[in-house]
Amino acid sequence: MSRSTSTPEHAGTTIYSVAEAAGVSIATVSRVIQGSTAVAERTRAKVLDAIDRLDYVPLAAARSLAVRHHEAVGLVLPELHGPYFSELLMGFEQAAAELDLSVVLALVEPDRPLDAPRFTRLAAGVDGVAVLGGIIPDDVLERAARQKPVLVVAGGATTGFERLAAENVASSHELTTHLLDAHGRTRPVFAGDPAVAPDVRQRFEGYATALLERGLEVPAPLGGGLRESDGAAAAERLLAGEVTADAVVCANDEVALALTTRLVAGGVRVPEDLAVTGWDDVMAARYVRPGLTTVRQPVRELGALAARRLHERITGAEPGDPGLLATRVVLRGSCGCPEPSPTAP
Repeated sequence: MSRSTSTPEHAGTTIYSVAEAAGVSIATVSRVIQGSTAVAERTRAKVLDAIDRLDYVPLAAARSLAVRHHEAVGLVLPELHGPYFSELLMGFEQAAAELDLSVVLALVEPDRPLDAPRFTRLAAGVDGVAVLGGIIPDDVLERAARQKPVLVVAGGATTGFERLAAENVASSHELTTHLLDAHGRTRPVFAGDPAVAPDVRQRFEGYATALLERGLEVPAPLGGGLRESDGAAAAERLLAGEVTADAVVCANDEVALALTTRLVAGGVRVPEDLAVTGWDDVMAARYVRPGLTTVRQPVRELGALAARRLHERITGAEPGDPGLLATRVVLRGSCGCPEPSPTAP
């Protein structure tokens, strides 16, 4: 919707003017401005019409002074590519909307990291902020945590700020042990880079421990990130004979699905020649053939928990202690197990 340049007639327009013109509360106007989905379409249309008629331009500083806080929480992610980040964001946004909080999203681009000044500006505009582990230096987070609540989501052990995470080490150990003991695999390799994120490092730790317990050598990981292209690249190395393996423990499902597709296209039988496992249990994992053996983690619940925990910290409510959210190994055909029903939980 296009808007005309402000005129002196509307120069004094405030959020209260918009709320009065639309017949709603200032909190509703704020949610519409922030793009929250927790507003009925009819109400949203009335607010947008009032904003257009009054040529209202929101001023963050004035809004904060009016309500004594921002009624907003921040979420910092490296990207929105792939199912993991969209699930995390949906859980966070849904819980925030239920608490009448807006969400300010910041993405850390590889060529434009969120440095201390940019992160400080983000934190200044919200009442609390959740950050995916490993993308902001600890010293930057520690400085911000002195001023307002900061949560690290899916990060490693930290001091000075709170961490919320799903369990990784034990489930990865169980998954790798299953490949070794139930299917007789002796040369599993890890597809991913443990340095890419704290949770990937923990998955590699569980995998490596299972090998060492059986006196097996831990081969160098195949490396790469968490995207389809990284799975395809790992498959090319295997097809070229650069790495000898009889199983691949992938850092996530996106890598595992792309790797399996390329291996099968290259004439490798999965799981007969090479077993493959993933992590996350995305929807596609249960419908592809062979079905993907993986680890189910509550990504959306983790996002929702982060938003609720920030609200507790902001309002001074008595906090809960969720500990590590439980994960569960899901066995399907890609490791050599019988295929369950596609709709099995």
